[in-house]
Amino acid sequence: MLKQERRKQIMNLLEKEGRIVATTLSQTLNVSEDTIRRDLREMDALGLLQRVHGGALPRSTSAVDYKERKRELMDVKHSLAVAALPLIKDGQVLLMDGSTTNIQLVKAFPKNLNVTVITNSPLITVALAEHEFVEVVSLGGTFRKESMVTVGQSVVDTLKQIRADLCFLGVYAIDPKIGMSIPLLEEMHIKSQMIKSASEVAAIVTAKKLNTSSTYTFSSANSLDWLITEEHVNETVLNAYREIGIEVITNK
Repeated sequence: MLKQERRKQIMNLLEKEGRIVATTLSQTLNVSEDTIRRDLREMDALGLLQRVHGGALPRSTSAVDYKERKRELMDVKHSLAVAALPLIKDGQVLLMDGSTTNIQLVKAFPKNLNVTVITNSPLITVALAEHEFVEVVSLGGTFRKESMVTVGQSVVDTLKQIRADLCFLGVYAIDPKIGMSIPLLEEMHIKSQMIKSASEVAAIVTAKKLNTSSTYTFSSANSLDWLITEEHVNETVLNAYREIGIEVITNK
């Protein structure tokens, strides 16, 4: 079998199954495991998939740059944000990073909501300026223009001194076995510490990010208490998250 034909079959299987295992591929395509591992390594380098231990997952296709992300699925993100609102109670301390879904969440805050929001997102800080009863704590650090958040050791050190009630975490890619991952190393450290600094963790995740992977894994998927996602997602996919202890909420 020619290399290009083999790789086309690999991509077809990945699209159909959602994940591929090297040993199974070797048997299915009747080639050695070394050949399959080489294919996966080269296909990863080309950005066609995300190689993981033992096989591969779809690579997350979400944009990294904030200007691109803010244009993606905005109606869906607003709907998911509304579905997440019941998790928030008066008097809570909330940790929020600078995801576009979190921007939609704070825009949906009731005007009488009384909470404290700690964030590394200047955009969230500005969006909450008109909320009389919301106290905002901004985490200072190096401003990353591409993603519109502050990063760096000073942000991590401050987070270590915080104990929040609930963290709303922006997720670039998530898989029930591989965990949550992101292509940006500096933001990986921020997200990892936000999880450690909160009693409970929720993530608002569009369907296309489910069962995908990226470069830097910052936590296991079961660090989440709640996963808020789209109602049309296949129940088999959602059950894999429920089985590791995550409560799934959909935007019905």
